[in-house]
Amino acid sequence: MGARPIPPAGDRPLLSGRMVYLRYFRAMLRAYGPQRWWPARSRFEIIVGAILTQNTAWTNVEKGIETLRAAGLLDPAAMARTPRARLARFIRPTGYYNQKAARLHGFLSFLKRRHGGDLDRLLGLPVKRLRTQLLALSGIGPETADSIILYAAGRAMFVVDAYTRRILGRHALIGEDDPYERIQRRLHRALPSDAGLFNEYHALLVKIGKEHCLKGEPLCGGCPLESFLPPGGHSVAPARRRPVPRMRGSRRGDDDPDS
Repeated sequence: MGARPIPPAGDRPLLSGRMVYLRYFRAMLRAYGPQRWWPARSRFEIIVGAILTQNTAWTNVEKGIETLRAAGLLDPAAMARTPRARLARFIRPTGYYNQKAARLHGFLSFLKRRHGGDLDRLLGLPVKRLRTQLLALSGIGPETADSIILYAAGRAMFVVDAYTRRILGRHALIGEDDPYERIQRRLHRALPSDAGLFNEYHALLVKIGKEHCLKGEPLCGGCPLESFLPPGGHSVAPARRRPVPRMRGSRRGDDDPDS
């Protein structure tokens, strides 16, 4: 079955209502079950992963994380003592490794200066204050900051990534040019403020984005959200799925670098 092109966002009325978003969540959860994100052994490892995953595929981040773990550097004090050039070599698989090494050191310097190196003290801040402090750091934008808040701090903050934009945009739930904050506010208003719900919702959207709502031609046939497509949406037969390569212990398996 051929794809039916999606009309421009300006030509389609946006859907709304709390129950719409909850029905999407229930459909995805029935199809895939809990995703158990974020794949990490500690809160510091989550923060490191959130920084390293910028502009790269998750499989590359896993390689960098495993290298850091083998070197005993998934500890704030140990990483802070490591010269930046040496740290960059450990995270080379993640791309932009010199820049990311600088961002990791920048975060650790901030943690030491503002919070005495106490990660619990930082992550225990009120959410608005925590987000403001994270966004003030060089190289940490809204998606990275919100990933830290949701997955490391366990606070109710919805992460808006490329998968979220792609899926919700194609389903006429957001506008094509809606800024990050507007999309996030819409989700926060539509859903109960619950970190566990936001965690699963975001992970399930990534699952849909990887298996069906592809960046190019979407594979809507068999998608748990196919029945929710608005008029003019895509509908094509699913291709044979190939297993996503994962490193041991990972559940994310995110190979789309625009996530």
